[in-house]
Amino acid sequence: MLDQQPPTRYNQFLKIATWFEGGLILVAYGIGWAVSINPLAHIGFSPMALVWGVVGTLPLYLLFALSYNLPWGSMRAVRNFLVEKLGPFLSHYRWQELLYLGFLAGISEEILFRGLLQPWFEQNWGWIGGIVFSNLVFALVHWVTPLYALLAGLTGVYLGVALDVGGERNLVVPILIHAIYDFMAFIAVAQTYRREKSRPF
Repeated sequence: MLDQQPPTRYNQFLKIATWFEGGLILVAYGIGWAVSINPLAHIGFSPMALVWGVVGTLPLYLLFALSYNLPWGSMRAVRNFLVEKLGPFLSHYRWQELLYLGFLAGISEEILFRGLLQPWFEQNWGWIGGIVFSNLVFALVHWVTPLYALLAGLTGVYLGVALDVGGERNLVVPILIHAIYDFMAFIAVAQTYRREKSRPF
C-alpha cells in the first residue's frame, strides 16, 4: 500500500522544484549579462526542431530503459536512489504534473548549460572544449554517486551535440530531448515505486 502522506508535502515538492529550477534561469541571465551572452540567442521554433527533439529522445531513453534494471551494484545503487528519493513524490503526481516537472528541468537546465555555459566555454576552448567543460559542470551538479555523475555528464555531451544537430544551432532541440526524457524517466520511477510498495511483505 502506498504511503498516505499529507497532500501539502507533495505541493511543497513542486514549489521547491519550481523555485530551484526557475532560479537556474535567473543564474543563467545574471552570468550571461556579466559575460555578454544571451542564453536564448539560439532558440527557434520550427517543425524540424520538433522532429529532432522527439527523435533525439529515443536513443537516450532506450539506454535508460536498458540500464535501469541492470543487476550491477553501481547501477542498482543509482536506480534505488531514484526510486527511494523521488519515487514517493513522483508516484503521487498525475501525468500532467510529471510533464510539468520534465519541462521545468528541461527548459531551465538547458538555458543554463547549453544556452549559456557551452557558448561561454567555446569562446576560449572551441566547440569541443565548450562541450567538455560545460558538461563537467553538469556532471558535478548532478553528483549523487560517481556513476550517476558520469552518466549525467555523458547525457550532457549528447545534449551539447544535439544543440547543433542539422548544422544549425537551436536550443529548442536539447530542451525537448531533456524534457521528454525526464518525463518518461519520471513515469518509470513512479511506476517502479508503486509496484515495489504494493508487493506483499
